[in-house]
Amino acid sequence: MAVKLSSLTLRKRIPNWVSVNAYFSSQSCAIKLQSTTEFDPSQLNSVDYEAKIQFVNNKLHPDSLVSVLNSTPDLNSSINLFKWASLQKRFNHTAQTYQMMILKLGMAGNVEEMEGFCTDMVRQKCRGMDKSLLALIASFVSNHRLSEALRVLYVMNSSSFKPPIGVFNALMGALVVGKSDFKDVLFVYKELVKAGIIPNIQTLNYLLEALFESGKVDAAMDQYRRLEKKGCKPNIRTFQIMISGLVAKCRVEESIQIVEEMFRCGIEPDSCFYTCIIPIFCSLQNLEMGLRLFKMMKASNVASDLIAYDAMIRCLCEHLQMDDAIKLFKEMIDSSLLPDHQVFMDVINGLCKSNRLTEARNILEENNIMDTSLHNALLESYCSNGNFTMGKGMFDEMFERNITDAGSWNILIRYFCEDGRVNRALEYLCRMVISSFEPDSATYSALLLGYCKMGEVMCALDLFSHIRSKCWVLDSVSYAEFVECLCRRGKIQEAAKVFHYMSDKGCALESTSFSLLIEKICASGHVNRAIKLLSMAYYTGMTSLNATYNSILKGLCNSGQEKHFLMLLSQMIVVGCAFDVDTYCILLRCMTSLNRKDDCVSVFNLMLREGLTPNSETLACFLSCLSKNFQVHLILPSISNLAEILDSTTYNILIDSLWKEGCKSEASRLLDLMLEKGFVPDASTHALLMGSIARKEMVGGNFVDENFGIQDNVSCILEEGLGNT
Repeated sequence: MAVKLSSLTLRKRIPNWVSVNAYFSSQSCAIKLQSTTEFDPSQLNSVDYEAKIQFVNNKLHPDSLVSVLNSTPDLNSSINLFKWASLQKRFNHTAQTYQMMILKLGMAGNVEEMEGFCTDMVRQKCRGMDKSLLALIASFVSNHRLSEALRVLYVMNSSSFKPPIGVFNALMGALVVGKSDFKDVLFVYKELVKAGIIPNIQTLNYLLEALFESGKVDAAMDQYRRLEKKGCKPNIRTFQIMISGLVAKCRVEESIQIVEEMFRCGIEPDSCFYTCIIPIFCSLQNLEMGLRLFKMMKASNVASDLIAYDAMIRCLCEHLQMDDAIKLFKEMIDSSLLPDHQVFMDVINGLCKSNRLTEARNILEENNIMDTSLHNALLESYCSNGNFTMGKGMFDEMFERNITDAGSWNILIRYFCEDGRVNRALEYLCRMVISSFEPDSATYSALLLGYCKMGEVMCALDLFSHIRSKCWVLDSVSYAEFVECLCRRGKIQEAAKVFHYMSDKGCALESTSFSLLIEKICASGHVNRAIKLLSMAYYTGMTSLNATYNSILKGLCNSGQEKHFLMLLSQMIVVGCAFDVDTYCILLRCMTSLNRKDDCVSVFNLMLREGLTPNSETLACFLSCLSKNFQVHLILPSISNLAEILDSTTYNILIDSLWKEGCKSEASRLLDLMLEKGFVPDASTHALLMGSIARKEMVGGNFVDENFGIQDNVSCILEEGLGNT
């Protein structure tokens, strides 16, 4: 009796959280499967379709049906052929006919209908369905139809047949490589557990990799620590996943611990491990670990690896360990491993930084290098070291060999400009143009720098106008020199315009140059403009110095803009700019001018706690404020910390104020210190001193005059002549 095709109603579904959006429509099927699964005679109107029916009808057999289905490009026709066959007497669908139909549906992206056919095949218990389902999973995985493979796995695992662990591993591996959602990987793992299969180390490696990819680092570490409890021992692939995953998530210390565990386990790394891990530690500038692994690779039977050599040489060059770098470089060439351009560049740059220019030149000549950028690196080193004779000789050689470019000319032009010899630079500029090389922003930046060095501000401004017309930018050195030159020549507005233009282009100015610009702008009374420039500097990524903030704070204080003053202080705290002694002095003077005596005392004490002391001018201003409010006694505990910076003026203020506030013993002690340092008391302090002595003498002689304070003629004369303080 024939197996009749059911309505394929899906009673079981994969849970909703499993991603099913990974598939794409097959290019071989232009028509989508209709939602109905019933036989539709209205669709049997194709001549080709009728011919296929006739062919199958003459010899209806599963093999012939599979052949016809395989050769039918139209998906709807294939479905109707399959349904037509199911209605024929003495015909039973086999696992092979189901497999062909399921494959066509899956490749077309019709996962719902595809799962229905899978379920129907399992329900009909077709012989060989296990092999067909395994073949379907393999086909879908190889064609990157992972959502379809997940559906087949679910149906297969829901039947009495349990897939082997290799099927789960293959699907997990494909999901990991394709960077699928972690939920899909977890679904496969749960299906494996549900099937009662014990995961092996390959399974757990895929799980670890998926956990790292999804950012679940702690969960990955937990799984790694529990490997032995699951009956698995880590292999070299496990260590590679753990080390690279931890480094990628900025947990370098833990990655080094994993490396040490690998060493203790005695596991021999393979070439894949070395190729992956050595560059990782070299990129972290961990030369010690990189060398350790590299020596292990050389001592093992693993073939020399180009990537590992490249990374190791680069790391050695960055640490300027050039002897070792050159040794590896020669080993590399002797092993028939051709260094790439970057390795040559690292070696040449390292030798140049180490001032081993002759060796660098020998490497270029011995290896018959024609690369312009490598020669330019050496040419620039000759010029920067002041060895122009060798540099010019090399340039002439390059010119004869036709390996110069605009950068080569710019190096020489820059050399003359930095030396203040613009005329010579212009000569080379003419030769550059004659040689058909067009001057660029680097050329004009160099010339502008040269004019600044010579003090030719107007020529520099003219060049900058041309640079703006080309929408070019200056290099950082020329930019800083230009701004400083303009500021020194009093061209503050022009300097601000240059800053505006370069900031709009996203170029940051050197902090010291910007500080000078802000200082000049504030000194000219345009503190609000300075604040706007500070905001622009922030968005270019520039870090402002304390001196920059202090210039603006001073300008705000002098202009009485208390609100903006406090806002700028808050901004300094937010960006992490610590207050220096000048900041505190400006803050103290501002609080003093506002007569905020309590704030003055707080700022003063905070300043002393941080080991900073105000200058004498600020201290005198601060003490005068406290003296007017009779509050000098509030800083008595801190006075001992000021002994080194007190001068005659501040001593007099302290003594006079403390005496008036009733702290006579402290005033007397300070007077003794003042006299020991050779300072002369002023009129007020002298009057207090003389009055005190006279009062003591009269009390001793049993005579007290209530008006004694005006009896000292010397004090009266001093007070009349100098005034009270």
